[in-house]
Formats: sequence, structure tokens, C-alpha cells
Amino acid sequence: MILFPNAKINLGLDILRKRPDGYHDISTVMMPVPWHDILEIVPAKGSVTTLTTSGNPVECPPEKNLVMKAYRALDKVVPLPPVDIYLRKIIPDGAGLGGGSADASFTLRGLNDLFSLSLTDGELAEIAASLGADCPFFIYNKPMLCTGTGTDLAPIDINLSGLTIALVKPTVSVPTSQAYANTTPAIPEQPLQELVKMPVAQWGQSVKNDFEASVFPSYPAIAEVKSQLESMGAVYASMSGSGSSVYGLFAGNDILADVVAERFPEYKTFVARL
Repeated sequence: MILFPNAKINLGLDILRKRPDGYHDISTVMMPVPWHDILEIVPAKGSVTTLTTSGNPVECPPEKNLVMKAYRALDKVVPLPPVDIYLRKIIPDGAGLGGGSADASFTLRGLNDLFSLSLTDGELAEIAASLGADCPFFIYNKPMLCTGTGTDLAPIDINLSGLTIALVKPTVSVPTSQAYANTTPAIPEQPLQELVKMPVAQWGQSVKNDFEASVFPSYPAIAEVKSQLESMGAVYASMSGSGSSVYGLFAGNDILADVVAERFPEYKTFVARL
């Protein structure tokens, strides 16, 4: 079985409050985008489950990879036979694009289908939530309003078809703990789910990512990417999640992949029509 875990972007991100447990309540809209890893799951040749990675370097050992954690989490619910898993990493890590979370959730979905386990999306999402805050989103893999710590999901009607997205991943990465450390939680005057109903060209400063205020001063290269995308004609640009990737939304075919690659020759870039 071959699967193609995709990235996500955040359309706005409000940090609402710090919780007694030390985490934060947020409000964000997550949307899938077609930048993919490649995941293959097959019955094991031997007697144990294995993970083989290729593509972008993976720094953690296989047993700590979210893919293996996903296998073990599902195995606790429904005993599984061993499998061999092959993961080709294409989505950049440390980018705020949810690549590792997507790999984990697609592993759950793939195992569910491969072994005809008949688990519902809700049951898979509950398992995914134990792996990471972004993981439940990738079980449903459609636009979602994400609240609480990011694991409370509600479908939201957003259609960006006809736009082109340009994604740029600078060489720096932002530790999530550092990004949160310098934020000031606040309740916005208008809820995000109302703001994103406006035309994208009107989002401007209203649909904002609260992490930008804490990240940009420490990582000016990320701020510069956003400024560059806006100067290239993006109708809206934002950092995704806690960074470090930045995306720009362009009308129609107003941007081409080679133009973005030439503007950011040292960074990883991706362009696709939505």
C-alpha cells in the first residue's frame, strides 16, 4: 500500500490563553496542501516491524519516529501483524507544515485499510491525538477549525480553488517552545472563523498568525520571506504554524515555480494550484 501524506498550512492562528496544564488554547484553520511525502506499508519480510527512511534527512532514530509511534499506538488498540514501512521524506521538517504528523496519521489510516480494521475516523483521530496536536487533523484531511490545544476539530467551509500557493522554507527552524515563550495570549475582537469568510484579498492584517510577533524579531530571515512574497504579488502571505515556512496565496497563475525558486535559491520551495 502506497500513501501520500500531505502538508498543511494555518490560515490564521490566534493564541487565546495559557491553560493551567501549561499548554495554550488556540484557534486556527488548518487546510491541506499538495506537498507530499511518500509512505509505503507492506507485510513484514521478517518477524518485527521496521521503518526505512529516505529523502530529506531524518534525525531521530526509527523507534522514536512518529510513524513507529503510530504503529505502536494502534497495536495497543488492535493487535497488528508486523509490517515493513518505507518513508520518503519530501516535506521539510521544522516548517510548521505538519509533515511528521501527516506521516503518523496516514500510517494509522493505511494500517486501518490494509488490515480491514474498520475503525472510524473518530476512533483513529482519538489515537492520533495521543501522538501530537496536529495529528487528528490529518485523519480527516480537509479544512478544519482547530481549537483547544489544536485537537478539537470542526469542519469549516473554505474554498481557495483557483488560487496558487507558493511555500518557502528558510534554512532556520523555530523550536515551538521558543515561539510560545514570547507570545501574549489574547481574545481577538472577531473570531477567526468569521474573518476567513471574507475574500482572501481582504484578509490583510485581520487574519493573522500570533506567532509572527514573537518569531520575526528573532528570525528576520522568516520575516523577509513574507515581505518578499508580498512584493511578488501575493494577495495574502503568512507564516504557517510556529514556522519557519511562509506561504503566499496568488491569484490564478500569477506566480510560477521557477520564479519562486530563483527568488529563494537557498531555500526549499513549492508551488501548486489549489
